[in-house]
Amino acid sequence: MNGLDLSILFPAFIAGVLVLATHVPLGMKVLARGIIFADLAVAQIAGLGVVIAGLAGYAEQPLAVQLIAVASALVGAMLLAYIEHFLPEVREASIGLLFVLAASGSILLMSRDTHAGEHLKDLLVGQILWVSDSQLIATAALTSALLIILRTFNHRLGTFAFYALFALAVTASVQLVGVYLVFASLIVPALATHKLHRKRMLAAYAIGALGYAAGLLLSVWLDLPAGAAIVWAMALLGASMLLRTRAD
Repeated sequence: MNGLDLSILFPAFIAGVLVLATHVPLGMKVLARGIIFADLAVAQIAGLGVVIAGLAGYAEQPLAVQLIAVASALVGAMLLAYIEHFLPEVREASIGLLFVLAASGSILLMSRDTHAGEHLKDLLVGQILWVSDSQLIATAALTSALLIILRTFNHRLGTFAFYALFALAVTASVQLVGVYLVFASLIVPALATHKLHRKRMLAAYAIGALGYAAGLLLSVWLDLPAGAAIVWAMALLGASMLLRTRAD
């Protein structure tokens, strides 16, 4: 592994750590609420906002793209809060439908774009190896603010407030690592440690961080897509943890 590889992998790993910082505790709340598809739906709706921003000519204006993506995700948060309040008996089906509609909407909007396939790939698996310093700084600031809110209010967050916080975290993460890694970062550590009663948070963060590190290294050694490699590495580590806790 040469110096160039290391210079690419370090910011990518930092991006993963920033994603995990908010997604591990949020993933545990998602799992406890039984709203597994919520993260996919919000991530895809935020991605739809990014597509809309690009088609509107704002692709070279990061602040405008971010504002449109956040606005889209907050609309998604309102829809999720509405579903939880008024349609609790068909909540998961409704959230799944939201995801499909957002994904299909993105495909329809990109259907006349000659680079649509590449844009769709970036949206789903991300470009974690090419994160910029400005992205990391902005995400670090947002992550700090969200963690303070989570720690301060925690169980006092209402339904919409929770989904709004969730939407802000997911919006930033989608543009860093893509939809698939957002889902993996939220669900795999939480699911793998759900049987633990002691040091669960520490174990969840360890699985996430090791998953990012192993996936990034495998992507370089075996010339694999980084996002997909990280998803599989994290899933395998999570499965090992789950099997071990079930055996104890």
